[in-house]
Formats: sequence, C-alpha cells, structure tokens
Amino acid sequence: MRDYDLVIIGGGPAGLSAAVKAYDEGIKNILVVERDNRLGGILNQCIHNGFGLQRFKEELTGPEYAHRFIKEAKERDIDIMLNTIVMDMYEDKTLLLMNEEHGMFNIKPKAIILAMGCRERSRGALNTPGSRPAGVYSAGTAQKLVNLEGYMPGKKVVILGSGDIGLIMARRMTLEGAKVECVAELMPFSGGLKRNIVQCLHDYDIPLYYSTTISGIKGTDRVEGVYLSKVDENLRVIEGTEKFIECDTVLLSVGLLPENELTKEANIKLDPKTKGAYVSDKLMTSVDGIFAAGNVLHVHDLVDFVSEESEQAAVNAANYIKGEYTHTSDKTIEMVAGNGVSYTLPQYLDYENMDDSIIVKFRVNNVYPSRKIAVYTDDKCIIERKKRVLAPGEMELLRLKKDDIDPDTKKITIQLEEVWKSNLHV
Repeated sequence: MRDYDLVIIGGGPAGLSAAVKAYDEGIKNILVVERDNRLGGILNQCIHNGFGLQRFKEELTGPEYAHRFIKEAKERDIDIMLNTIVMDMYEDKTLLLMNEEHGMFNIKPKAIILAMGCRERSRGALNTPGSRPAGVYSAGTAQKLVNLEGYMPGKKVVILGSGDIGLIMARRMTLEGAKVECVAELMPFSGGLKRNIVQCLHDYDIPLYYSTTISGIKGTDRVEGVYLSKVDENLRVIEGTEKFIECDTVLLSVGLLPENELTKEANIKLDPKTKGAYVSDKLMTSVDGIFAAGNVLHVHDLVDFVSEESEQAAVNAANYIKGEYTHTSDKTIEMVAGNGVSYTLPQYLDYENMDDSIIVKFRVNNVYPSRKIAVYTDDKCIIERKKRVLAPGEMELLRLKKDDIDPDTKKITIQLEEVWKSNLHV
C-alpha cells in the first residue's frame, strides 16, 4: 500500500470538496475513503432541488450537486477507495482500514480530514411509549426507500419532528399519493428552514403542531395510529390533551448527530453542545494534523456551507503538510456562547496563526424577533448587528477581523441583546 500525504474519511459533499481543494493547493497524494459503493454521500437520495444556490447561483438536486464535485475529483485523478471501512484511528494519525480487495491494512498519512457527516437520532433515543410495530421509520430511511429503492413506506403518515428531512418527506410522501396527517414538533418552534415550512407544509395544507409529541403508538404487527399530546414549557406531557390519529406509518425527524465514533477512538476532544470535535479557527482538532469539517463537526442547514467549510479545512491541512502551519500556538482565545446562543464554531481562536479575518458560525436557542447580535472581546463590544428575526433552524455567520481583537484577549463572547439595550456585558 502506497503512502499518502492526506487521507480524507468520507466521500460525501464535505470529503469531495476537501479533496478537490487540497489538490489545487498543491497536495497531489490524496486518498478519499468511502464506506459506501459510490461517492456523494447523503446527497444521492436528496432528489429535491434547492442545493447550490449559494455556491453555484442555481438550483440543483442533491445528485447534481454531488456530481459536480465527483467530476472535479476524477479530473484530478484523486485516489478513491469505495466499500472501504475505517476500523480505527489513532492519535499518531495511523488508520486501520478494511476492504474486500486488500483485507485489513494500515495507512499513516501526514494529515487527516474527518468528513464522515452525521446520522439520524433513532427512536431508541426518544423513549416513546407504546409497542414496537412495523411502520416506524426515520425520515432519512423513508427518503432512501422512496427515492432510491422505489418503495412506499405507507399511505397514512404522521411525522414527529420538523427537521428539514421530515419537512421534505412530508411533501415527498404527499406527491407519491400518501396522506400526511400532520407534523408534530416537540419544541415551540421548528428546527427546519423557513422556506421548507412554506414549500413543504403550507403549500400542501399539512398541519404543523408545535409543543406536541407522540405520547403513545398503537399497533401490534403494524402501526394503527398514534396518540398526540401537548407538552408544557418543561417538555412534559400535559394530561388531558391526548388525541388519537389513525395512521399506518410514523416518520421520525428528531435531530441529527455528527458521526464521531472514530473521533472518540483517537481521543480527540469533543464539544458537548455540537457533538462534534472541539476545533480552532484552522478547523484543527485537539490532535495536531487531524482536521474536521462539514456535518461531522456540526450540523449545517445548507450543503453550500459544508463545501465552503471543507475547503477551508483543506487549505489548512495543505499548509500543515507543507510545514507552513504545524501546531496550535500557545496564544489561544476561547469563544463563548452567551445569552441566546447555543454554540459557536470554532470553539477557540489560534491567535498567532489566525488569518486576517475568519467566519464564525453559530446558532440561536429559540426564535427571537428583533434582536441585536453583540460580540465582546472580554468586556469590550467590537461588533453590533441588528436582526429582525433569529431562528434555531438557520445558521448565523459573523466575520471577525484579527485587527479588531486585542492580543491579550482571554475570551470572545457572542450573545443576543434587546435592541434598546446599552453596551453592558452581561
């Protein structure tokens, strides 16, 4: 087995974008490892449009978006291993791989980019009462069955969770002739994009119930119906609000989790909020030479941002391989999620190695009308930006300039404030 300078784990949009960019940055000895039998990742089953608006200024389907990067990777003759599983990853960047052709073998590249994407949260994580009949699927599984396999999961559907996949499947099932009875959302707000709520639910008169959950599933061999109940501010079921809805299928769209089992194997520090790696502004993890990008790092709302972030990781990995950037400096600045903010990415700044400006990404923890995004370096406010509406389903982007940050800064806080509030750090 030949030696590689860079190994990218994952052949979805993140991995492909990173591979192409790293090649263009001068790293020619690249290997992309993909466990599936084809490249493209989750995009292969996302046949709806809406991809590429930011990147290509046109609406593409998932396979079309993926194909553009697959084509670019093949034009550069980048090595790709399909049907290959990464069994283990160690702190010294040694990878244990397995496939049918080579059996089990080791590779030790100079740098690694983690691009494994994310997976759906399963029913087992919800503790939903009731029996375990057939007809309960994750929204992603239903999407694969309908779009790739040509099977219909059912005819009368209830969807739990208003994540983007659930919203899109509400429309897809309707177009295929099923009756979507409703979408129930535990939270008092949706986790999906506003455009998907409009295009997938409102346009098809599908009701969306907030602060509502499935309190029971009825059925022995097959789902016969579900019990929906309202929940209080503590997300506990309110007695007496239960109603029965007849259905033969339940789709779960209850969140995505970064696929970080390998990350844990290498003893890489994880962020409990994002469930992804704890990274600097260079997107380097706590292990020098291992970078992370895309949904394995934090769940994105648009694939365009996944590609952009992966290209940034590729540039930094290329610089690492070339010896232009070798390790995190001693001078780091902590990024803090303040009032109204769920998390920030990156989690800290490597000030000495920092670019002239960087993009900080963050999400809010509720729907906030008319708020001000405020950024503080210790107690000094350096950025104020008014927003009419902020929602958890949409990622916020903020540009930080190195010149605006004092080298002695200990932490940078991003928080939401009332528009009328004075510049007091709370």
